[in-house]
Amino acid sequence: MIKLIACDLDGTLFNASMEVSDGNVQAIQRAENNGIEFLVASGRAPHESWGLIKSYGIHCGFINLNGALVYDPQGNLIVKNPIDLAVGRQIVKLLKQYHLYFEVVTKDKVYSEDLSARIANVAHYVMTLNPGLTFKEAVMVSGAKPAIVSIQEVDSFEHLLEDDNLEIMKIIAFDSRGPEFFSGIIPQVKQMGELSITSSSSDNIEINAAKAQKGPALMDYAQAKGIKREETAAIGDNLNDESMISMAGVGVAMGNAVLDIKNIATFITRTNNEDGVAAAIDRIISENKKELK
Repeated sequence: MIKLIACDLDGTLFNASMEVSDGNVQAIQRAENNGIEFLVASGRAPHESWGLIKSYGIHCGFINLNGALVYDPQGNLIVKNPIDLAVGRQIVKLLKQYHLYFEVVTKDKVYSEDLSARIANVAHYVMTLNPGLTFKEAVMVSGAKPAIVSIQEVDSFEHLLEDDNLEIMKIIAFDSRGPEFFSGIIPQVKQMGELSITSSSSDNIEINAAKAQKGPALMDYAQAKGIKREETAAIGDNLNDESMISMAGVGVAMGNAVLDIKNIATFITRTNNEDGVAAAIDRIISENKKELK
């Protein structure tokens, strides 16, 4: 009997237009009406995800920044797993040596040294979701997103990191050359400390503290609610969803998920452009009803 569903955002609950369809919103309501709690599990920062989700009338808890921050439905902070500041400084130095565009994420803010580069990187991602778009059109779409304009631009990460009270929750680096390019950087980052390195798309790597993973965060949240592992489900599409899909009682891969996620899933649902989350939720509700008979 599933009592808790954790769901990724990008490539999962969000369609190619980075919106939540009416079909998915209605399915979440059906889940709640059937006694199943819905939980967002995202690599995004709180200020990026909360407003977007609540604008659809969805009231739920959040796993943010891959598990660096976990909140209950009332917005109370339950878990916080920052990157050691000294290690964060080393990571920043390394990424700059590779001339990468990256962002430093804290509990409340996302920092960038070049907002135009951020928009360009998101535009490339939007183009992969919408092959018919030109780069210029994708830039216009990307620049209008609230998550873009809310980023704080700084002159220097080194100056930002001089503050010994700064808590880094995540560092995310982008490059359109993809996984093969990052393969040379990842081993060097791993040598710097106890870290989790995942990705939410082929053009990025997301660096968190080792404990900041969606799977452990989901299990901690479930335990606090008195929910057993086998009573949880997780839905996702990319590598930063791997831990929660493998640890949940039922792991669901989107139809557009990468192969590694499909290989570990309990079942595969439709794509994010075909209301795959709604299909997965309805299947779970149906299985719950069968168990009650």
